[in-house]
Amino acid sequence: MPGLIGKKIGMTSVFDSNGKNVPCTVIEAGPCVVTQIRTEERDGYAAVQLAYDEKKEKHTSAALQGHFKKANTTPKRKLAEFPNDFDKELHLGDTVFVTDILDPSLIDWIDVSGISKGKGFQGVVKRYGFSGVGGQTHGQHNRLRAPGSLGASSWPSRVFKGKRLAGRMGGDKVKIFNLRVIKIIPENNLLVVKGSVPGANGSYVIVEV
Repeated sequence: MPGLIGKKIGMTSVFDSNGKNVPCTVIEAGPCVVTQIRTEERDGYAAVQLAYDEKKEKHTSAALQGHFKKANTTPKRKLAEFPNDFDKELHLGDTVFVTDILDPSLIDWIDVSGISKGKGFQGVVKRYGFSGVGGQTHGQHNRLRAPGSLGASSWPSRVFKGKRLAGRMGGDKVKIFNLRVIKIIPENNLLVVKGSVPGANGSYVIVEV
């Protein structure tokens, strides 16, 4: 499916035609530059590599500088591949705008993926929704947010893999399906979609149609 690299700008809300206040996320989708064309004959699959967001040349490796010069473009921060299912034939160095994959006159649905916010090392109550040991009587003065018993003793004498315990939370790749496009602002390459998307403001997201 075709798509674009974008950046999460932030959240807002708009009123729909029924007067309902709808929470929305604003995404800057593109413009992206075609930096490589994958073909079945050479690579074994058909895809288009897109690049997004300007980057200083002094912070770019020599190999990547040569890669971007082949496409006759400046260095970019984010690269991603998409299946070559675009409506128009793309060539090296072409620029892809949000209107090339979405029609402003139609109601579209998109999928958005990104890296969720990292929340550090968290306990089982926040990480998995445990209710704690419960009961503040009978001397349990410091067990309210504890995971409780972990299981048997002499056998297996270990904790099974996959046990829901405290640990690092967030920082995972998350994909949200079927987000409704509320509005497209082509002059600013902005998408307004209903609901939330993963990541902090300013983080990169992948928009797929």
